[in-house]
Amino acid sequence: MRTLLVADTHLSGDTPKINQGFYRYLEHTAPGADALYILGDLFDAWIGDDVLDTPHPIATVAHEVITRLSALSDGGTRVYFQHGNRDFLLGERFLAACGAEALPEVHEVELEGLPVVLLHGDSLCTRDEPYMAFRAQSRSREWQAQILAMPLQDRLALAGKLRLESSSANADKAQAIMDVTEAEVIALMHQLGVSVMIHGHTHRPQVHTLSVEDVPAKRFVLGDWSESHGFDIVVERHDGRTPEPELRRFELASPPAAD
Repeated sequence: MRTLLVADTHLSGDTPKINQGFYRYLEHTAPGADALYILGDLFDAWIGDDVLDTPHPIATVAHEVITRLSALSDGGTRVYFQHGNRDFLLGERFLAACGAEALPEVHEVELEGLPVVLLHGDSLCTRDEPYMAFRAQSRSREWQAQILAMPLQDRLALAGKLRLESSSANADKAQAIMDVTEAEVIALMHQLGVSVMIHGHTHRPQVHTLSVEDVPAKRFVLGDWSESHGFDIVVERHDGRTPEPELRRFELASPPAAD
């Protein structure tokens, strides 16, 4: 009994080593798992499912991902996806082709008997007020419909512009501002009555211990993938015991073997 979670692969036409590493992970690590959760930012940018009908480099990468995720799903592994801050326009066409199911922004679930809350993580970065304002706008159906109605080339140009603006803005922000707000973490975990949270987004892989209303709790943060290594979390149940999530860093050339 095994569940896997990943986030922040940021696949693109400019990341061939990461792309190949992720394909290898799907072929050698994920088969046989009960479920694979992708907690956002699968792609570095996604400007609409209609890109799949174009010769754009991201379309080539996306079709490779579809081939492997659909094979994984057909093999019995359930595939789930949460939207991130880079791929919030990823739609039902892509997910259906992968055999994947979309999850809400905050998702409560039992992983191998362990109650957890899953999210991308950007909603917890409340001290970054300019980003939170953009996030609220970009998650509205009206804004998304307006963007998706634009010609594809205009959307591609807008995605490039937003990435440059984000990089420039982040360079001037204090690191603490771009991290999660601990009070938000504690409030959400208390509200949901869980003691384990798993998210990505911050690119700061770590297992944090904390207290939620005097109850010991843990926050697991997935790391972003690079040309040399990736990160996942495995939740594996043995002998009926409640499992402990394990955060793993591995070389892309030799991802963990499927059990």
